[in-house]
Amino acid sequence: MTEPIGYPIPATAASTDGLFDSALALTSRLDLKSALQEFVESARRLTGAKYAALGILGSRGETVAFHHTGMSMSEVDRLPHPPRGNGVFAQIPVDAPLIINDLMSHPAFEGWPDYHPRMQNFLGVPVRIHEQVYGRLYLAEKPGGFDDDDAANMTMLANAAAIAVQNSRLYAESEDRAAWIAVSQAITTALLEGTDEEEALELIAKKMRVVSKSCTALIVLPSVGDAWVCEIADGYEADSMIGLEFPPDGRAQTVIREGSGVVVDSMTRTRTMRIPALRGYGPALYAPMMVQGVGAGVIILLRSRTQPEFDLADLAMAESVSKQAALALELASARHAQDVAAQIDERAAIGRDLHDLAIQQLFATGMQITAIREDLESKDAPAEIVTLLNQAIESVDESVKEIRHIVHKLREPDANVVIVERLRREASLARTSLGFAPSLVITLFGEALPSEIDNDTVSTIDNMIGGDIADDIVAVTREGLSNAARHAKASSVSVTVSVDAAEVRIIVVDDGSGPSPSRSRRSGLSNLAARARRHGGGFELARGDQRGAVMTWWAPLG
Repeated sequence: MTEPIGYPIPATAASTDGLFDSALALTSRLDLKSALQEFVESARRLTGAKYAALGILGSRGETVAFHHTGMSMSEVDRLPHPPRGNGVFAQIPVDAPLIINDLMSHPAFEGWPDYHPRMQNFLGVPVRIHEQVYGRLYLAEKPGGFDDDDAANMTMLANAAAIAVQNSRLYAESEDRAAWIAVSQAITTALLEGTDEEEALELIAKKMRVVSKSCTALIVLPSVGDAWVCEIADGYEADSMIGLEFPPDGRAQTVIREGSGVVVDSMTRTRTMRIPALRGYGPALYAPMMVQGVGAGVIILLRSRTQPEFDLADLAMAESVSKQAALALELASARHAQDVAAQIDERAAIGRDLHDLAIQQLFATGMQITAIREDLESKDAPAEIVTLLNQAIESVDESVKEIRHIVHKLREPDANVVIVERLRREASLARTSLGFAPSLVITLFGEALPSEIDNDTVSTIDNMIGGDIADDIVAVTREGLSNAARHAKASSVSVTVSVDAAEVRIIVVDDGSGPSPSRSRRSGLSNLAARARRHGGGFELARGDQRGAVMTWWAPLG
C-alpha cells in the first residue's frame, strides 16, 4: 500500500509495555467522557491506525454517542451524520473482533457518505460490560492492514475500557447520590421552616429537575372528581404543561395505583401516547408520591431526545425524594388544621379572659359606683353629681354589653354578619392580592341588587340561604378570588352570586391564562368540590369563551 505524504509510519503492533501503560491510564480515569476519548486515542496510537472511533449503543442497539480521533474538525463538520452502526459495523460479533483488510469488497459494505474519508482496511472490536455490548470500537486505515495481534491487543484494551466505564459509573453514582442527599436536606429544611404546600412542591420540582439533569419536571396531583392534573411544573415548556389531565389508563395513574416507579427509554418511541405534549421528549422517569401506602401523586422527570436514559439508581433516588413530596402535602394539611385549631383555642382563651376578668371587673366597678350614688342620694348630694354617676353606670353597662358581644363573635366568627356584607368583605380583601377591585354582583330572583340594600332584602337573602350554607358560599367565593389572584394573571375578575327559590349559584370569571385547576392547589379544588357535594350541589371549572377561566359552584336551597 502506498503511504500518503505526511502520514507517519507507526509501529505495526502495540508493545506489551505500551498496552499495559495505556490500560492503566485508562482505568484510572473517573470522568466517563475523558476516559472514552482516552480509549480511542490509545487504540489509534497502539495500532498505528489513522482513524479510531467508539460508538456507544442505546438500549435498542442504536448509536447514541460517538467518540473519534484522526479526522480534522473540517472533515467532521462536512459529514452529514456520525456512523449509525449499519453495514459493516453491524457485522461485528458481540464476542469477538472483526478484521476486514479489503473493506470495499466486503458484502456488507454500503458505500461512503458524502465527504467521508476513504478507507481500505478496518478492525471492529466489541466493548462489553456484564456480557452486554456497551459499544463498538472502530479502527481504520492501518498501513499494511490489521492482524490478529492488533485484534488481541484491542480486545484487552476494550476490557480495560469496560472497567473504566464501570468505575466512572460508580463515581458518577456516588456524586449523584451526594447531590440527591443535598436536595433531600434542602426539602426537609423547607418543610421544617413551615413553607406552604405549593411553595414546597415548586421547590421539589425544581430541585429534582436540576439534580436529575432533566429538562422538565412535572408533579401530577388529584383534582376535581377523579381527574389527575399536572399542577406543578418546572423547566422547559413548564407553562404549557400546567393543567394537563392524565388519563385513568395512562402510565402516570398506573404508577400511582401500583406505588412503583418506572423509567421509559424514550417518549418519542412510545407506541401509545395519550398526552401529545409529552411526545417530543426522550427518556422519562415516573416516581410515585406515597403516603402510608396510598398514592398521593406522581413526579415525572423528562429529558430531551439527546440526553441519556434514566437508570435504576436514578429511579431509586427519585422515589426517595418523592416520598418527601408526599410528606409536604401531609405537613401542609396538618399545619393548616393545626393553625385553625390554634386560632379557635386562641379565640376561646381571649373570650374566657374577657368574660372572667374584664366583665367581672366592670361589673364590680358598676356595683361600687351604684353604692356611692345611693349613699350620696341619701345625703341630698347635688343633682349634677348624681347625674354624672348615673352616666358612669350606663357607660359601664354599655361596656359590659359590648364585651359580651365581642365574646360571642369570638366563639362564632362572622355568625352574626349578614351574607351580603360577608361577600362584600371578601371582594374588598381580594383587592390587595389581585391588584385591582373585582366585580361583585348579587342577584335575587334574577334581579341585581343595588349597592344600598334595605334590611328586609338582606333578611330575605339570609333566611333563604341559612347559616350553614352561608359559610360555604363565603369560602367558595374566597377560593375563587384566591385562584385568580395566585395563578390566572388576570386583569379583570367578576363574581356573580345568584339566589332564587331553588338554588344559590356562584360564578367567578377571569380573563387570565387559563382554567383554575391548571394552577390551583389540590386541597383548594378538593374543598370546593366537597363543599358542593355536602349540599347536594355541583362544581365545574372550564375555559372562558376567549381566554381565562369560569368557575361555577351551586347548591340547592329549601
